Amino acid sequence: MTRARVVLVHGIRTSATMWRNQLRPLAEHDLDVHAVDLPAHGTRRGEPFSVHAAIDTIDEAVSGGDAAGSRGDGAPAPRLLVGLSLGGYLSIEYAARHPGRIDGLVAASCGTRPRGVALAGYQRLAAAIGRLPDQGRAVNDGMARLFLGREAADDVVAGGVALDVMAPALAAVGTLDPEAALARVDCPVWLVNGRYDHFRFEERRMLRAARDARLVVIPGATHLVSLVRPREFTAVVLGAVAELEHRRAKATRRSAAAT
Repeated sequence: MTRARVVLVHGIRTSATMWRNQLRPLAEHDLDVHAVDLPAHGTRRGEPFSVHAAIDTIDEAVSGGDAAGSRGDGAPAPRLLVGLSLGGYLSIEYAARHPGRIDGLVAASCGTRPRGVALAGYQRLAAAIGRLPDQGRAVNDGMARLFLGREAADDVVAGGVALDVMAPALAAVGTLDPEAALARVDCPVWLVNGRYDHFRFEERRMLRAARDARLVVIPGATHLVSLVRPREFTAVVLGAVAELEHRRAKATRRSAAAT
């Protein structure tokens, strides 16, 4: 019996392998879990990156799973979309563009609008790193091991590092308005940030923009919260699934009482 379909969307330059510490624990709770590779990342390096192609990738994963997404009693299983950083911004955009496709959204490490001085500074830094002889691979791997630890760093690099995606991905994300998108999302939203995430300074603004949202701040975590605190992040996802199940059960009882 499948309790829910959970789709995981990775951050910039990484791949589906960054979710290895979530895949097994979530599957052990009878969840149908799928981690995607976005265009220009992981198994899809060499493809061009665009928001449109990324949204299509997410839609294919959300629509996948077993034939009816059945929980075993004939009722459709809830569908939960989980994205981190780049994946978080894209997941918010997906939910806004496709009302009714998902039942819940976990948007992690995307607690500020990608625009203005902050985005321009990030783009300049990425361009400078990209001009290094190895396009910044040594810097990327070294920083990952320094701040994440060996196991999490291995998860980040296992699917390959998309060295040339920074410029097109940052430019594409700069066209998005996650605040406006959150206002259009028609399902419950969990905004998840690490306590020390440098992207969280507009999290309250994002929270106010959503119709039905809650903010979760994970102590001791930095930007890559699912890698730094994998157990705590997995617990948030499991809690979101449990709430979606509870909401669906209440709706079923109301429907039965009405008839």
